[in-house]
Amino acid sequence: MTKGFTGTNTVIDCILSRSATKYYDPSATLSDDEIRALVQVGTAAPTSFHMQNWRFIAVRTRAAKARLSPIAWNQPAITDAAVTFIVCGQLADSAVIPDRLAPLVEAGVMPAAMVRDWEIPARDLYMAYPQRRRDEAVRTATFGAAAIMYAARSLGLGSTPMIGFDADAVHHEFGLGEEEVPVMLLSVGVERQGNWAQKPRRPVADVLDLV
Repeated sequence: MTKGFTGTNTVIDCILSRSATKYYDPSATLSDDEIRALVQVGTAAPTSFHMQNWRFIAVRTRAAKARLSPIAWNQPAITDAAVTFIVCGQLADSAVIPDRLAPLVEAGVMPAAMVRDWEIPARDLYMAYPQRRRDEAVRTATFGAAAIMYAARSLGLGSTPMIGFDADAVHHEFGLGEEEVPVMLLSVGVERQGNWAQKPRRPVADVLDLV
């Protein structure tokens, strides 16, 4: 780490100390307001053209966990963590942009005439390209999930991102829309003893090219 960063910046220290949680306290819960607060942080992450093309399904009751667990490899985090989010990305759709930008126009931040300057290039970029629309859904959902993970860490909570699940079954069981992609599961809760510290990463010199 570059000299001067560690130990002096709480955000960076939070990121550098986060690791995937394996063991949760199954008796600990999060209130609905705490879950909403985590998602509010998640929705502050960046999205292309301000589409905000995501949705978060908070699986936090015993009954809902019982529905999710068997279609997600019966991973312990789903039943033990306070909540597991089904993080959904929505296929990029330029048609939503006027509605998503409306609050900026109403607040006087963005001129109304500028909305089409965003909508038209977004339409040209995505709408004739199914793979690009799906790629953007995955990108958006991942940004949101990452923000939730770091917010959870800053609050002393553990988190576990998971891709081990039957996407079609999750889609059906939890009523996802045709335009929605279940990108990952993200468990969040109170940790118990036995979790590892963050595993060592590859050296920066191996992954960075300065040009």
